[in-house]
Amino acid sequence: MRLYRHESDLPADAHGAVVTLGNFDGVHLGHQAVIAEAAKIARATGKPLAVLTFEPHTKAFFRPDAPPFRLTPLRTKLHALETLGVDQVIALAFDKPFSQLSAEDFAGKVLAQGMKISHAVAGGDFRYGHKHAGTMDSLMQAGAAHGFGVTRVDPVSAGDGTVYSATAIRQFIAGGDMRGAASLLGRPWEIDGHVIGGDRRGRELGFPTANLKLGEYLRPAFGIYAVRARLDRPGAAWVDGVANLGIRPMWRTEEPMLETHLFDFSDDIYGQVLRVRLIEHLRPEAKFDSIEALVAQVDRDKIAAREALLASPEI
Repeated sequence: MRLYRHESDLPADAHGAVVTLGNFDGVHLGHQAVIAEAAKIARATGKPLAVLTFEPHTKAFFRPDAPPFRLTPLRTKLHALETLGVDQVIALAFDKPFSQLSAEDFAGKVLAQGMKISHAVAGGDFRYGHKHAGTMDSLMQAGAAHGFGVTRVDPVSAGDGTVYSATAIRQFIAGGDMRGAASLLGRPWEIDGHVIGGDRRGRELGFPTANLKLGEYLRPAFGIYAVRARLDRPGAAWVDGVANLGIRPMWRTEEPMLETHLFDFSDDIYGQVLRVRLIEHLRPEAKFDSIEALVAQVDRDKIAAREALLASPEI
């Protein structure tokens, strides 16, 4: 899968793609239905399958002071898209000039002239252009004028009627319901980042941790999680573990952090990118009366995490 940051950078063999349009934060099962529809068209016409998305997220651009809310920052989003067989991702910079681009210019200059798309696919609520003036109806009109097809995909829902949406997933994660989130994502939710140095308290107490800043990720419920993690490099295996997500009440860090203890793992991974999937929330964070009480609880957490992971064989 190839990544491009501007529509003018596309080589000739990337032109004519069938393109899905949207922020795709989460790449959840609803997004996957849109991409699957595009994939059918791409296979039938022998065209590349592409995703056009925007960085930063449009909400982050218009509300820069909003609390962190991302389910899938770009690197995580790319992992999810690659598993769906996407050939290319065009992640356009969403800045002030782009935000003021008219709907007509987006369709004509970006999609038709820049990307030379053959077909556009999006959900029925997709909006584009300055002040969200563009709708799927206007995109169909633009497609007819510029020579590309357009397909609208209706919302899809789970068997119980729950509509797949980033909002619902955020609610699950904020409440610590990782299985609920996974049911809408189609996979466990994950946080990734470069492993940073800490105060090494875990190592001194017998449970070294790989520490990640949360950055622009949504803040899940604080507490202890059963997790699976892997280094972001070819051939790396998923490793079971237990993690603390929060501020460590006994020492109280300034910013929440994800601290992951990997079972039966001792490699030095400082500075490397680690992907951590949160499988199950085991308990809230707690402050203990002594180091001995903390260590005893960590031992119990390890056992609980192993049991939870045995009950969840899927990655």
